[in-house]
Amino acid sequence: MVLSAMESNAEREAGRPVSGAPRTNTRDIARQAVRAELAEVAFGLFRRQGFDNVTVNDLAAAAGVSRSTFLRYFGTKEDAVLSAFDAHGERIAAALRARPAAEGDWSALRSAMDAVVEPYRRDPERALALARLVRETPALCARQLERQRAWHPLLEQALAERAGPSGASVLALSVKAAAALDCLNMAVDHWTASDGALDLIALLDEAFAALSP
Repeated sequence: MVLSAMESNAEREAGRPVSGAPRTNTRDIARQAVRAELAEVAFGLFRRQGFDNVTVNDLAAAAGVSRSTFLRYFGTKEDAVLSAFDAHGERIAAALRARPAAEGDWSALRSAMDAVVEPYRRDPERALALARLVRETPALCARQLERQRAWHPLLEQALAERAGPSGASVLALSVKAAAALDCLNMAVDHWTASDGALDLIALLDEAFAALSP
């Protein structure tokens, strides 16, 4: 399979001594490509057969790799699904830092959320299938909320940088970050419940407006 060849190439790159940045980058790119392909295979299998009906052995067989190889890229079945959200925290934080300094924190947080809404607009069918899978599978839903906790300090740090040394307390920043992520989650939940019929941007605006100072 193509995936097996990609994985072999990634392993060969990883086994070479690293003498400079270009070679390291090549290795990382190759591994990322294999990881993305494994995640795609897993997502397709979960959509067809249901998350609880698929084992790690099933995923490895479908991808044409060994179980140990699959587990090198994803420690659990949940990780294979939720890797789609891996960079969300960093993207939101980066977008938050890029907002105008004079803009209020809550408005800046709302605008920063657009950084992770784009996939929902670009490919709504896939995004809806992923959102359904996560929200209808207790293990995935719990793990997603757990992983989102790692986003909190990223947003808190970005807010602190905006405020400067005389800004709000750590508690206040934590509350703002948590509330903003809850607004995102609730907007996505309502969008998913509507089968994508409602406008996600409008839902996100409404959620933030409900807590607007």
